[in-house]
Parts: sequence; C-alpha cells; structure tokens
Amino acid sequence: MSPEDFDPAVAALLSAVAVAPADMVECAPLSGGTYNSLLRVVLRDGRRWIVKRPPSPRSGSTLRYEHDLLRGEAAYYTAVRDLPGVPVPRLVHVETSAEPPVVSGLVMTECPGVPWHEADASLTPGERARSRRELGEVVARLHTVTGLEFGYPARPFGPAAADWRGAFTAMTDAVLNDAVVYGVELPRPVEEVREVIAAAGDVLDEVTRPVLVHFDLWQGNLLLEGAEGAEGARGLSGVIDAERMFWGDPVAEFVSLSLFDDIEKDADFLAGYAAAGGDATLTDSVRLRLELYRCYLYLIMLVEAVPRGYSSEQLAWTRRHVGGQLTASLDAVASALAGRRRSRY
Repeated sequence: MSPEDFDPAVAALLSAVAVAPADMVECAPLSGGTYNSLLRVVLRDGRRWIVKRPPSPRSGSTLRYEHDLLRGEAAYYTAVRDLPGVPVPRLVHVETSAEPPVVSGLVMTECPGVPWHEADASLTPGERARSRRELGEVVARLHTVTGLEFGYPARPFGPAAADWRGAFTAMTDAVLNDAVVYGVELPRPVEEVREVIAAAGDVLDEVTRPVLVHFDLWQGNLLLEGAEGAEGARGLSGVIDAERMFWGDPVAEFVSLSLFDDIEKDADFLAGYAAAGGDATLTDSVRLRLELYRCYLYLIMLVEAVPRGYSSEQLAWTRRHVGGQLTASLDAVASALAGRRRSRY
C-alpha cells in the first residue's frame, strides 16, 4: 500500500503512536476476519503490528452483542498482560471516539506463527498431543482471571446483570431477537428455543465467579510456531482475536475449543487444563451448561449469516450443518431436563 493510497482513518490511528506512512515498509490487509478489518503494519525498525478497526456503523450488519465489540478485545489483552506463559498480543494503542465513547481502533503487536488449522495436517501425532496439552495449560491460566461483573464489557444490553443467569439470558434473548429482526430461518421457532434455554436456567446459578472467556478459540485464532518436521519444535505462539470475549462461565470456553465436536474426546487438552489447575470435571451439570453455550454459539452463527450477506451456498451449508448442531443441542438440553424430572420421582 503506497502512501497516497493510505486510508486517512488508519493514518490518524497510527499517528497517535507517532507513526507516519513513511515509517512503514509494509501495510497490507489480512484475510480471515469475518467482522472487523485487519491490517498488518511492518515498521522500518522491524516492529510488526496489527491494526484492527470495526465496520462502519452504516454497514447494517451488526448484531446486538457486537456493539462496541473491540472494547472486549482491549479488555481481554489488558486483563491477561501480566500472565506468564500466555502468548497474546500486546496493546500499543486503543482509539476511542463518539459519544458515548466506543473503541474505534486497536493497534497491537503481531504474534508470530501460522493459524493452527493451516499447520494441523503437518503435525505428527506427538506434536498434536503436546500442543493440545500446552493449549489446555494456557487456557487454565487464562481462566484464573476474573472480572467484576458478568457479560460483555461494552454492556450492549444495558446495565450489567446481577448474576450469570441474568447475563446469559440477556445474551440469548438478544440473538433470538436479532433472528426476528433479520428474518432468519431457525430449525426451531424462536419462542420454542427461548423456552428450552430458559427451562434450564437454574443450572447457570452454579456459576458465581465472572471468569474471562475468549469464546472463539477455534484453530483459526490459535497460532503455532516452529520448524515443520522437527519433532517437538512447534508450539503455541499466539492466542488472538479476543473480540468476542465475555465474563462468565469458563465451561463456555470448551465450545469453540471443540467446535462441532465433544471436548470429552480431547484427553490431551483436558489433561493440560487439569495440570495447570483448571477444573476439568465434566459432571452432568457441566454437560448441561455446555449444551446451553453450544446453543448460543450456533444461534450466533445462524443469525449472523443473513445480515452479512452469505452466498446461497454458504447459507445452505450453515442452515444444514449449524442448524443440525443447534437442533441436537436443544434436544440434549430437553433430554437432560427430562432426566432431572424423572430422578425426582
């Protein structure tokens, strides 16, 4: 990107940290993001930064929980900056604008490595097992961080809820309301989904500490670094894209860590998580909460497809695959509730 083509908004963002277009040897857009825009900036002195900006408010593609989404990412990196052995970007600058203020841009260091899903096929079984265990240890350290309230840092639904049940109810209500607003076709009627989730609400009362939850730890947001083919050389080098974080139940983290699968099959991750002090005991109550969080993620994935203008092929895949997963999780919640009722008699 030449200086004359440089986005004035990005130039203004970088000028806040005393960087001009002439100070850069590279400024290139990055692909892979589905909401915010990303640029890699390489400075003449060798520093490598990522610039992240939200979509224009006029884009019309925002779900309610996505209001001021970058505030959550800034909060995440701030909360974990002093944790040892946790490879996350370091914030260089947080830009705020508007009234009330929203986070309109982030400048952060670039973590080295490549996305896990790009390297996964070349990992040996031993490397994969070791990396999953290392990931479990890192996530357990992240889950030692607690906040002062439940929910999203930007408070997109109004004042913070008094407890986790209230916060999670607001989260699911918001995405279900978005489904109505955007005319999204769900596999079950909106009110039926709402009723199933609400019926299991008492299990959420077991969560009393607002723990830091990334909620998007699929392989695309985990970086690996090291020489291919050198046994034991590759390791976790980055936990990135924390914009969808919230303060809540650490069990919710297991959804994206085992996307479309079962975390109980990931013995290496669970061993690492337990070794670093995480509670990896999967009781019936934990499994029920996990199904609720699966429902929430699948609802987001289904609803966002419409305002983001997915192609007909993408929409068909999402409705078939993610819709099927949502149906299975709703059925699992209903089955667990029926089992609880039978056990009382």
